[in-house]
Amino acid sequence: MNAQPIATKFISWEAPSLDTVKDSRAYNLRERLNSGEKLSREDKNWIAENINHNSYFRTAVPLRGYRFDFSDVLRKFLVKQHGQWSEYYAPDKTSLRNAIYGTINQIVEIN
Repeated sequence: MNAQPIATKFISWEAPSLDTVKDSRAYNLRERLNSGEKLSREDKNWIAENINHNSYFRTAVPLRGYRFDFSDVLRKFLVKQHGQWSEYYAPDKTSLRNAIYGTINQIVEIN
């Protein structure tokens, strides 16, 4: 079991304490992963959606000045959509398909 920190502060100004986000989904998922629990389909879909729809990080979820890193459960994929290839991160192909809108021509996992 490779336990990561729950979150790291990524802003240079003052942020509320990490205790203020203990009820958030990102905090709970990171805590559960650190304790060795498996992710449900709903959890994987939530991670894929929030990883690929934030403008701060490619493998983490930002929340109130904190970075919740999920890189230990993410895999890298190339997706061909509308004639061009794009890079995405997700726990698996199914969660990635749920997070991407439109027709997907091909998904390739990059090791």
